[in-house]
Amino acid sequence: MRRLLALIKKEFIQMRRDRITLALMMMLPVVQLIIFGFAINTDVKHLSTVVFDQSQTQESRDLIISFVATQYFDIEHYAQNYEGVTELIQMGTVKVGIVIPPDHAQNLKKGTPAQVQVLVDATDSMSSASAINAAELVGLKRSEELRFRAMKGKADPAYDIRVRAWYNRDFRSTWFIVPGILGIILTMTMLMITSMAIVRERERGTLEQLIVTPMRSWELMLGKIIPYITVGYVQLTLGLLVGKFIFRVPMRGSMTLLYVLTLLFIVATLAWGILISTMAKTQTQAMIMSIFGLLPSILLSGFVFPREGMPRFFQVISNILPLTWFLQITRGIMLKGVGMSYLWPQFGALVILISFFLTVSLIKFRKTLD
Repeated sequence: MRRLLALIKKEFIQMRRDRITLALMMMLPVVQLIIFGFAINTDVKHLSTVVFDQSQTQESRDLIISFVATQYFDIEHYAQNYEGVTELIQMGTVKVGIVIPPDHAQNLKKGTPAQVQVLVDATDSMSSASAINAAELVGLKRSEELRFRAMKGKADPAYDIRVRAWYNRDFRSTWFIVPGILGIILTMTMLMITSMAIVRERERGTLEQLIVTPMRSWELMLGKIIPYITVGYVQLTLGLLVGKFIFRVPMRGSMTLLYVLTLLFIVATLAWGILISTMAKTQTQAMIMSIFGLLPSILLSGFVFPREGMPRFFQVISNILPLTWFLQITRGIMLKGVGMSYLWPQFGALVILISFFLTVSLIKFRKTLD
């Protein structure tokens, strides 16, 4: 019993000395619970919407107000032509496009169905399902109102809301999930492996041997990053093969472009891991920090829950996660078939993240050496 008590005392003393790990262990569940308790919302509302109103009448404006009143559609853009609607949807700027024909009011007055086209970006099955259900509900409600008015002597016809789902016509969840899983696998392996790279050297006592060599700090970091780029590409290739031949996920865009942009994502994630490795004192700390970064990447990047359903604050937070931009790249290339002209924002964001992570890592590593 005396030996057992001595061992318990030793563990408490060791835990008290490692204050960073103790703080992370205590704060991690609280912070994660608060973040995800606010951010996760399966009822997706406030979808960014573009309207092409060719009628420009009171009737068309009333219909737009009905869409907005559902709180599922936020009218952020008004297009001047049909190409403007398709352009915004293809770029990912909006999720929904509402097209009202020029004869909208005339059809209502003549007693013929007033057709309205709703274009939905179905690469995100959850948000697209919310948009389609809400659009159909608007059409049904407006039709009931007009029928009720017709019973009072006003011969107003019902609306004819026609919905077209783009890029994922059959709403196959695997088409949405598989590109995300590729990003999750790369994030998990790249982040966790590199987060312990420098810490492992320090604990084994080999870091001092590297310090006395002529090798510079940035050379050491590149030496830690470059080997894992090959591992990342092997994982990407295997994932694409599984997605293509088992899940039948379409590959509509350029695979060369996907591989080029994936390089930026892999380097950004590895640089993030190196930053964690320079901050952590032990491998335990590095592991906890990497998990602290991995969970938000899974839940805040748009992989599981659409970012449109999150509060604005957490949407901003998700912008510093490399996985957020990689998901837009993979789904854009694989499902939409878009090219580089539509992916410049994602390209620029990853370059900024790489520069930030590597710069801070170099500064932090120099401080550690001092």
